[in-house]
Amino acid sequence: QVQLVESGGGLVQAGGSLRLSCAASGSIASRSTMGWYRQAPGKQREFVAAITSDGMTNTANSVKGRFTISRGNAKNTVYLQMNSLKPEDTAVYYCKLTRRDGFPSWGQGTQVTVSS
Repeated sequence: QVQLVESGGGLVQAGGSLRLSCAASGSIASRSTMGWYRQAPGKQREFVAAITSDGMTNTANSVKGRFTISRGNAKNTVYLQMNSLKPEDTAVYYCKLTRRDGFPSWGQGTQVTVSS
């Protein structure tokens, strides 16, 4: 079972920036797609961004141009650089790893709060 540990959440004012990190245990991460989802209170979990093992990225329209996903050189760490944050970005952000066979693993989540 892959372990995912997220960090970097916190409280920031609107217009500010945060960088989330997610570190995956084991070597399988380098061959997997990793991504970020978020869940605001009372809402369903939604896709934010993902990056494949080959470095191809996909970003939700709601954050495109503000959020950037990337991977570390060892490919077992994924980052989410969040700029120009808005109050509506407030949510618990979850890291997700998807193996090539489709099996998902989730992190425990990290809270991001954007004050107006």
